[in-house]
Amino acid sequence: MQERLRERRTAHTRLQAIRWGKRAAIALGAFGAVWLVLLSPLFSFDAQKVEASGFGSVVDPAEVDAVIAAHDGTSLAMLDTGGIETAIEGLVGVSDATVLRVWPTGLRVEIESSEPVAAIPRDGGGFVLVDDSGEPVDSAKEPPAQLPVVTIPITSGETRILDGVLDVIDELPVALRDRVEGVEARTEDSIHFVLRDGPSIEWGSGEQSALKAEVLKVLLDSPEASKAAVIDVSAPSLPITRAE
Repeated sequence: MQERLRERRTAHTRLQAIRWGKRAAIALGAFGAVWLVLLSPLFSFDAQKVEASGFGSVVDPAEVDAVIAAHDGTSLAMLDTGGIETAIEGLVGVSDATVLRVWPTGLRVEIESSEPVAAIPRDGGGFVLVDDSGEPVDSAKEPPAQLPVVTIPITSGETRILDGVLDVIDELPVALRDRVEGVEARTEDSIHFVLRDGPSIEWGSGEQSALKAEVLKVLLDSPEASKAAVIDVSAPSLPITRAE
C-alpha cells in the first residue's frame, strides 16, 4: 500500500512538473514573441523604406519625409499611424492621408492632395491659390502660368460669387480651361473670361455651363472666332460674336 502511495505521489509530482513546464514554455514563448515584435530591431521602422504617392503639384515631399523620419527606429507594431496621418494632413496642400504598415519595417503613405484651380489677388500683393471648393491651399508672389486669375469682390463670409466662378471653371473641358487667363465677375450672373490666345468670353451665370462650353468650343473652332474680340454665350441658344 505504501509503495503504491509513493508511486502515485511520484506520478502526481511528475505531472505537476510537466504542467508547470508547459506553462513556463508558453509564457517564455509569449515573452519572446512580444520582445521580437516590440523590441527586436527586426521589426523597427526604417524611414528609408517608405512608399509614398499622391503629392500632386503643391505638397512638398521633403515635409512629408520630415514627419515620417521623426519615427525612424520605432517598433512598427507600436508606431502611431493615426498620429502620422494627422501630422501629414496638417501640411500645405494635403486634404487627406492614409498610413499603412508594410511588414517587417516599412510604411505605405497615400496622400490626397488639394490641387489649386485658381489664383486670387491678395490685399498687399501676391496671390492665394484655392482648390475647387474655394479653400486656400498655397500662396504665390506671381500666379502660376497654368491657373486663371480670378478677380471678384470678396467680402467676409460671402463666397457665393467665388463658388459660382469655381463651378463654371470645373465645368470647362480641360483644353478650354487651360486657355483661360483670367476670370472677372461682379455678380454671380456676370462671369467674364479672358482667354490667353483668343477673344474674351461673356459667360453670364453658371446655369447651362455644360451647354455653354459646347457652344463656345464650336465657335472658337469657327472662322468667325479669328475676327471676334468678344464671344457671348450667356444665352447659349443665341450666341453672339462681336468685333469690338
